[in-house]
Amino acid sequence: MGMEDAAAATADVLAALAPSWSAAVVLVSYLAYLAAAGALLPGKLVAGAVLPDSSRLHYRCNGLLSLLLLLGLSALGVYMGWMTPTVVADRGLELLSTTFIFSVIVSFLLYYTGLRSRHQSSSLKPHATGSFIQDWWFGVQLNPHFMGVDLKFFFIRAGMMAWLFINLSLLAKSYLAGSVNRAVILYQFFCGWYIIDYFIHEEFMTSTWDIIAERLGFMLVFGDLVFIPFTFTIQGWWLLGNKVELPLLASVANCIIFLIGYLVFRGANKQKHLFKKDPKAPIWGKPPKVVGGKLLVSGYWGIARHCNYLGDLLLALSFSLPCGASSVIPYFYPTYLLILLIWRERRDEARCSEKYKDIWAEYCKLVPWRILPYVY
Repeated sequence: MGMEDAAAATADVLAALAPSWSAAVVLVSYLAYLAAAGALLPGKLVAGAVLPDSSRLHYRCNGLLSLLLLLGLSALGVYMGWMTPTVVADRGLELLSTTFIFSVIVSFLLYYTGLRSRHQSSSLKPHATGSFIQDWWFGVQLNPHFMGVDLKFFFIRAGMMAWLFINLSLLAKSYLAGSVNRAVILYQFFCGWYIIDYFIHEEFMTSTWDIIAERLGFMLVFGDLVFIPFTFTIQGWWLLGNKVELPLLASVANCIIFLIGYLVFRGANKQKHLFKKDPKAPIWGKPPKVVGGKLLVSGYWGIARHCNYLGDLLLALSFSLPCGASSVIPYFYPTYLLILLIWRERRDEARCSEKYKDIWAEYCKLVPWRILPYVY
């Protein structure tokens, strides 16, 4: 009987995973809205990093306004009865498979158009290795555009915003089921704070590794559109089906971990961004200490070479702790992030060592710790 139940459950999941036209309409409508809002709504125009050919892109950072407007339109749609607040949660697996197929198609189009590009600019010049798998996976062009839309910046925005809307739909489903408790509230609050804060400081994204150095291929497209919204919400899906009674002391500890993670993550990224805009701007009230005129050794960046990763890891852990300790499933996100950030840190170290040479060696002597002081 147990095997029959398992087989039936598997069949139900596979059936729910089947892509649908309704899920495609939701996805296309969402992306079309973001494209229109990104182009039409006012926002701060931020200059990106200087590229090897001395050019630089400019980004319209109106993500917060786009998010607030979409929240308002969604609330209006629910109030008028045009949609249900659980529409995303009800079609979660359909949207997952549909978005995955869309990501694969987009990745092939990026590969094909990238190879055919004759542009010589740093943004659009093709960087092909001759290996289909490598070029399709990592991408061919640094900053491909479509109808004036910078696709890399656009997909990151789409993924972060989708993370919030999936969570809100899960919250609505929990509310209707009468299962909202302290664990659900903490998880939703932590993630909601993180995502909204991301859009408040969206301009900081323009100085990150993804925007500056990574080409746009399947790795980033899948990561932005599928991985971020559908795996970073695993805790929300898990809490929907599992009731967790979180003790008050555990809740307080969880809040402290979130607060420390947020302060380190946001503080480190803000210091780096401001230093790149003004190398003389004070850090923690003092003139910044710099190695070789390029590498910041003050503030958080004098504590660890990738201290922002430590903040990110603490935040990821705080998103999972409301789920308790009865299952490893809700801890997929912090586990995955730990592996990803160590891998990325190693890549970044190799790139910086090659780029800065003796300056980087001196920096490593002054700041010996990679992510966690006295541990790693």
